[in-house]
Amino acid sequence: MIDKQLTTQLLQSMVRINSVNPGLDDLGAGEANVAHWIADVCRAWGLDVELQDSAPGRPNVIARWKGSGGGAAGGRSILLTGHTDTVSTLNMPGDPLDGRIEGNRMYGRGAYDMKGGLAAILGAVEALRRDGFQPRGDVILGFVTDEEYLSIGTDALVKRVKADAAILTEPTEMRLCIAHKGFAWLDLITHGVAGHGSLYHSGVDAIAHMGRLLAALERFENQIFPQRSHTLLGRASAHASLITGGLGLSTYPDRAHLQVEHRLLPDETGADVVTLWEREIAALKAVDPRFNAEVTLDFYRPGYEIAPDAPIVQTVRDAAARVLGHTPENYGMWAWLDSAILGRADIPTVIIGPGGEGAHAAVEWVNLDEVYQCAAIIADAVTAWAG
Repeated sequence: MIDKQLTTQLLQSMVRINSVNPGLDDLGAGEANVAHWIADVCRAWGLDVELQDSAPGRPNVIARWKGSGGGAAGGRSILLTGHTDTVSTLNMPGDPLDGRIEGNRMYGRGAYDMKGGLAAILGAVEALRRDGFQPRGDVILGFVTDEEYLSIGTDALVKRVKADAAILTEPTEMRLCIAHKGFAWLDLITHGVAGHGSLYHSGVDAIAHMGRLLAALERFENQIFPQRSHTLLGRASAHASLITGGLGLSTYPDRAHLQVEHRLLPDETGADVVTLWEREIAALKAVDPRFNAEVTLDFYRPGYEIAPDAPIVQTVRDAAARVLGHTPENYGMWAWLDSAILGRADIPTVIIGPGGEGAHAAVEWVNLDEVYQCAAIIADAVTAWAG
């Protein structure tokens, strides 16, 4: 049985430790303090603990509960994982790290995204150990850095950890997430010819030419992307994120730079969207030889999808049905998650976590009752999978 008081204390302690991602906020404290705190907790429970630097001063925590091995009906290893970093506390009212409790809610940066899920992992493992459970397969806890920016933590984790399956405890409102979108960041540059503002015959306006690419982006959104739809994820999308250009009021701009984010379906790649833009640029140049533009892929992460009848999905679904009293719905998340990295490392992953509100928002809270339920589901699933 889950110790609710202990699980609450674990969560509150983590919320009170600043772990703002320094890649998002120059003043961010990083994950080291919360990682060392988690490592100490896991060591106190007798787990084998390793700190793995994903970058200098930014450690993952890898804690292993070694399985006894053997047994035709068991012995499968499982990874329980989530990220320790949070987004900035800027513009949050009051003390954003107070971890205050009101009713069944705990408030504070990271409570929902996703220290509530980390507390569920810890609460589940503590309950299993207290009840005398001994897994046949290894139970591995992976608390990783940097999910909110470039996911260097999980990139590092999969180089060190192999498992037969994983449970990622990102917030899903207690639904089973079995698919999520990928994303690509692109740079689009138009080249013009600088000249005095009066020299219309020789100046070429790079910003006006960028307008043609913005019109193409709008057409993609309204006409192209709606032609394909995923059952759980809807359609792909793209938006203009940042734009710069120009030299002065009386000068034709020689360059304009547009940064675009695409949100991709699981079968779409960064190369696919580069090709989309390259074709558009070629078509525009065919109409106007003075049009000069280029596209480059800055960063890409794939989407993810796991079959609804995959063994780990069935195991967690059955555990959730026993705990919740009903079978949770399958769900697709439009955001990107570390499960894509795990999946590409041949670790089939299902996502389930407690509900709440305020991911990346000014007020953030997690539903404590769902933290306890999530912990109970994890404990049940670990027993069935690794027992």
